Amino acid sequence: VNGFLIGRVEASRRLAAGLAGALVAVLVLAAMALAGVSGGGALVALTSVFFVMMFSVGFVFPNATTLAISSQVSAVAGTASALMGAMQFALGGGVASLAGMTASGEASLVSMAVVMVVAGEWQMGRIGYESHVVTVDEHRGFVEQGTGLEFVAAPGLVEQLRTVKDDYEVEQLRAACAAGDAGLATLLERGGLRPGRTERQVARDLEWAMFEHGAEAISFETIVAAGVNSAVPHHRPTEAVLAPGDFVKLDFGAVIGGYHSDMTRTLVLGEPSDWQREIYALVEESQRAGRKALHPGVKAADVDAAARAVIEAAGHGALFVHGLGHGVGLRIHEAPGIAKTGTATLLSGVAVTVEPGVYFPGRGGVRIEDTLVVREGGPELLTHTSKDLTVV
Repeated sequence: VNGFLIGRVEASRRLAAGLAGALVAVLVLAAMALAGVSGGGALVALTSVFFVMMFSVGFVFPNATTLAISSQVSAVAGTASALMGAMQFALGGGVASLAGMTASGEASLVSMAVVMVVAGEWQMGRIGYESHVVTVDEHRGFVEQGTGLEFVAAPGLVEQLRTVKDDYEVEQLRAACAAGDAGLATLLERGGLRPGRTERQVARDLEWAMFEHGAEAISFETIVAAGVNSAVPHHRPTEAVLAPGDFVKLDFGAVIGGYHSDMTRTLVLGEPSDWQREIYALVEESQRAGRKALHPGVKAADVDAAARAVIEAAGHGALFVHGLGHGVGLRIHEAPGIAKTGTATLLSGVAVTVEPGVYFPGRGGVRIEDTLVVREGGPELLTHTSKDLTVV
């Protein structure tokens, strides 16, 4: 569904909060229609709804100069859709027919209607759109409206604006990471990680434990990779049975307030062998170097290089097969990417992961991952589970 974000785009929670009044007004309008209020009375209410919506947007985004069209669901598009539906119900479909849409409506036309209203209200002539997500058909639909507006590609604008987290967002991330930490601790306390259990059983128990500690959702499908499967970076849990001597790699996260946590720990079932201790210590050292390199002003590629150099010096560079980390927030993977090819410069308040790994095909692998916030004087660690080699 196309939506729009205006000017200095902030977290979607703020936009939703700013439009709460409009949503309530829409419900009132619908109730009026059900009560048989005349078309004229509904139009009066509709006018009120419109001004509430415009005031809310203007309040949240003052001095806006850019309008960016997004192909992602937004609170504004949802409000506009509900508004159009209420209008059609109250006025017998007359208004909806003017927009050329049915009761359910075409989401792109709803968004385009909102774009036109706001562009006219603020006398905008140039409209930015997310060219990396807006489809060819959607773009053609905008252009063929014959609005006289200039549509300008603005790839990555919203993602870049979301990289730096404010205090509220960091608090949500802390809570999500705490749920992940507590979930893993509960799994271990209950004996949920032991030989004879399957990867799927462990994954489901870990997820449920996070829910018990306040998670509203899981960040992604939990990874439980035992034995040789631990050498697969993003293995999906199977009916493989855990066995003594196995590495067990757990990659998981919780969602609270819409914000995602991300953590990986690799444990061993029973006394570890010499090669397991050696590889674990190597990855732990690499992860420490990556964390230490995080500070405002550093290039993302340099952070990756700091961690990768440790593994390369040990002769295992070819076995570190992915980037060092990624941004995390409203999505589990968002800007900036921390990799060899990373072009971003990290700023204070950016939330990222640091997750080096070494994977021996057919044998086993280790990954250690934390979620952190870049700060002056050193990063703030949000995931607190011990990174010492844990023997279960």
